[in-house]
Amino acid sequence: MAIDSGTKEQSHKEHRSRQSGAKADKKKRDTSQNGKKQNPKAFAFSSTVKAKRLQSRSVEKEQRRLHVPTIDRSYGEQPPYVVLVHGPPKVGKSLLIKSLVKHYTKHNLPEVRGPITIVSGKQRRVQFVECPNDINGMIDAAKFADLALLLIDGSYGFEMETFEFLNILQVHGFPKVMGVLTHLDKFKDVKKLKKTKQHLKHRFWTEIYDGAKLFYLSGLIHGKYVKREIHNLARFISVMKFHPLSWRTAHPYVLVDRFEDVTPPEKVR
Repeated sequence: MAIDSGTKEQSHKEHRSRQSGAKADKKKRDTSQNGKKQNPKAFAFSSTVKAKRLQSRSVEKEQRRLHVPTIDRSYGEQPPYVVLVHGPPKVGKSLLIKSLVKHYTKHNLPEVRGPITIVSGKQRRVQFVECPNDINGMIDAAKFADLALLLIDGSYGFEMETFEFLNILQVHGFPKVMGVLTHLDKFKDVKKLKKTKQHLKHRFWTEIYDGAKLFYLSGLIHGKYVKREIHNLARFISVMKFHPLSWRTAHPYVLVDRFEDVTPPEKVR
């Protein structure tokens, strides 16, 4: 820094870029003929080991995606996919169905009575069924469910009903299963909540398979689950692919929506 005594102004030495050395060599390599820089890593692998590893991983992913083609014996209009909501008492089954119906139809459902069918896409209908808590109801429900939503009380943990139902599902062809953790607003300590989530997730994976989807419903707002969480869950249900189960093709079934007594009253009298 030099100060001229005549003008009293500060003069700056102009920047001189490196002409030689590692930094200058790197700049020369990176600069193309027209003066624009290129990212060499964007166009080629710098490591052959990494390239082989990525290639083998992509092949593994492709193989995992492929499956044995199954014959789809359905004809005519596609029946609705049955989403079964199962869980112990007071875990929030009815509230979850009400929230999902509200998400799809924008209507409030006063109470859940029997199966509820909604249109989720142009060619897709979804039917929500609440699973009864007795063993016979569980066996019947396991026979027709395309997707089972297992509701788990996060503040209590897994209950006997969940394990019983999982065993019944395995016997009846094992449809797709997703876990939903509720009552997480009862945790006041964030660390304890995080630890419980992790513990329950790994226990859930032990029962089904590593990486099975587990949703978290953090709490209630005005007596309903959080809109964003219900939106995410509904999106998963809407885009899920259901492959026909071999057990189910060998064991036909009928799911009754409702029944009406058409006996003439005179005969009854």
